[in-house]
Amino acid sequence: MRDLFNVTSALLRVLRPHQWSKNLLLLVPVITAHEWRNPDALMAVSLGIAAFCLAASSTYVLNDYMDCAQDRQHPTKRNRPFASGRLKPGHAFWLIPMLALAAVAIGWFSNALFLEALLAYLGLSWAYCLVLKNSIWLDALALASLYTLRVVAGAFAIQVEPSAWLLGFSVFLFFSLTALKRLQEYSHPEWLDISRPYTAQDRPLVLAMGLAAGVSSVLVLALYLNSDDMRILYHRPAWLWLLCPMLLYWLARVWTLANRGTLNADPVLFALRDRVSWLLALLGAACIYFAT
Repeated sequence: MRDLFNVTSALLRVLRPHQWSKNLLLLVPVITAHEWRNPDALMAVSLGIAAFCLAASSTYVLNDYMDCAQDRQHPTKRNRPFASGRLKPGHAFWLIPMLALAAVAIGWFSNALFLEALLAYLGLSWAYCLVLKNSIWLDALALASLYTLRVVAGAFAIQVEPSAWLLGFSVFLFFSLTALKRLQEYSHPEWLDISRPYTAQDRPLVLAMGLAAGVSSVLVLALYLNSDDMRILYHRPAWLWLLCPMLLYWLARVWTLANRGTLNADPVLFALRDRVSWLLALLGAACIYFAT
């Protein structure tokens, strides 16, 4: 009985359910398209989130399986199920396809475009695990693209066309957050991965690229607020200009914390747990409400 409990616990851990919160990004198009009162849209995007949770878990299993030998030499990653021996390599051979097929099965009940976005996510995430994560800057672009694909999939799930403004904003913002995560690794030696292609000499460049991408996301938002597309959706658009200083403050804050070495979490997960981030999100939601 104890062995069964240990295996079950290890299986749950390797799925990384705490990372599923990132798939709430599929809700972004529901908000930007003003579909939050539409029960059909909410049901469709809920199924989409479930599919992406399964797809993400298949990637986490593949990642842990591929990195098993390296993780055993890592001070914290050696406790992962495969590295610690709590799960055998054979578990990966059925877990990965089972989770991926379950995700595709759910996506099949959505629509063709959503299914294509889901398959693109699976393909890119597996490519990241196998090749891209060892390529300087390609790893950051891949991760930013995976976040953006979640937003695209959310739009396809509710059958709206993703805005070019939203896509540009997402790519710059998520590239910034990915660079921020790389910067954190310099302040936390226990996070360093010997397979990473970055060196200590790259730290100033990572900082510069990340900050530039973050400011670019604010610029894209400002340009959108001055576009004709925005005036179609909002009756009092002046309220939305408050989003720019709030986003700029949040980015400056998280980058300052990361530069000091005090941001002890994945930036997306940090935002979901941080009180200041929640306050800014509520203020931003109020701005959107009053603008609408």
